[in-house]
Amino acid sequence: MFAVVKTGGKQYRVQKDDVIKVEKLAGDAGSEVLLEEVLMLGGEGTPTVGTPMISGAAVKAEILEQARAKKIIVFKKKRRQNYRRKKGHRQDLTVLRILDVAAKAGAKTKAAPAAKAAPKKEEAKTEAKPAAKKAPAKKAAPKAEAKPAAKKAPAKKAPAKTAAKKAPAKKAPAKKKPAAKKTEE
Repeated sequence: MFAVVKTGGKQYRVQKDDVIKVEKLAGDAGSEVLLEEVLMLGGEGTPTVGTPMISGAAVKAEILEQARAKKIIVFKKKRRQNYRRKKGHRQDLTVLRILDVAAKAGAKTKAAPAAKAAPKKEEAKTEAKPAAKKAPAKKAAPKAEAKPAAKKAPAKKAPAKTAAKKAPAKKAPAKKKPAAKKTEE
């Protein structure tokens, strides 16, 4: 039997006796942890999928060690700007051994969520009708107390000929005459 569990913002497919590395969980080496966020159970017939979790299902695991992952380098650079930043990061990890995958009696099946969803829709319809009856009563408030709306200033129009105006063309620079040579006489 396998399960898909969610821990540390990630999902893991686990079976009995698997060893996995997850983001840090509280506890010492040798203690047991119960992972209750089970998204899917399978292995015996059709798989059971939660909406989003399977209630009553849990995965029991033992903490083998608290470790740290390999160091990664975070390097940021903006070219031609003399901007460089270098940082390192090591993620804290917990190494787990899966002891048991348990689907308790209260586990949902695929047919159960569909059966429960239908009554909720009917309840929503019945609740919506009284709210709709109350809404017209609010609209019938006295209009004499309403303040007159302030007049808006007329909107300014953009000049129509802005695209037609162009900068005057530049004149070519005047040609310089060569300077006359002076002779010494």
